[in-house]
Amino acid sequence: MELRNLKTFQVVAEHLNLTKAAELLGYSQPTITLQIQALERELGHPLLNRVGKRTFLTPAGKTVKQHTDQLFSVLQHMEEGLNHLDLPVGPLVVAAPEFYCTQYMPQMLKAYVETHPQVNLQVISCTSQEALKKIQAHEADIGIIAGVSSQPGIYSMVVDLEEFALVAAPEMVKGRSMAEALAVFPFLSYQEGCNLDGFITQCLLEIGYVPPSVIKCSSEETIKRSVLNQTGIALLSTALVEKELRTGELVQLYRFSKKAETSLVCLERRRDEPAIETFMELVKDVWLSVREE
Repeated sequence: MELRNLKTFQVVAEHLNLTKAAELLGYSQPTITLQIQALERELGHPLLNRVGKRTFLTPAGKTVKQHTDQLFSVLQHMEEGLNHLDLPVGPLVVAAPEFYCTQYMPQMLKAYVETHPQVNLQVISCTSQEALKKIQAHEADIGIIAGVSSQPGIYSMVVDLEEFALVAAPEMVKGRSMAEALAVFPFLSYQEGCNLDGFITQCLLEIGYVPPSVIKCSSEETIKRSVLNQTGIALLSTALVEKELRTGELVQLYRFSKKAETSLVCLERRRDEPAIETFMELVKDVWLSVREE
């Protein structure tokens, strides 16, 4: 039994007018007639009667209409249910370092919830390494991290390349050459296991810098504030210290040729989930425009 013929009968039975049904379905009237006749032959019952110019349902026609209405209602609910699977819904937890949370997330969250209001977003501020751990522990769905991840089972997508510079408070280098300042002051760096360990090592090798001492800090914001407080010299993203360099609160001693990746990460097996996929696509599309605002 063809659904097409049943659908044609349903429309004819609703309007009891073959001409109207033909217009709604985009068929010719003879085609409508042939489809109804085919259905009647298959069912073994006449479905329509004509009295003069009016069309009526036979008792069999009324029974078939009742069940046809139910059938197409079930099919519609099935299609809606399947479509719902493709919509991003439910909670979505994003973990990222504080700098990304404050500088990028507000604009991206606004853009995302306007398009997908049915998703309940939560943002967690943490280090890049903590973001990776939360993803693996299913405490976060997406991470925005400095660097990339080569951990098995983690999908990583680069969204930006950040420039880094060696910076200091102007009072620390006043009357000193860069070499003298580097020899005197400690180097402020991330705690062991940070996602930028290899990048930092390569940068320091670029200028042949072996710090006289190292102070480990929990976050880039802590490092920046410590440099502003004249505690030591640090290697920081130029985006993070853009304002301070512009106002003269910090000075750039050296800008490195190598750039560090900023990456979106999630579990490989979850990357096609609607909420995760749509959020990552939006971040990829708007990240650079948000940075340039």
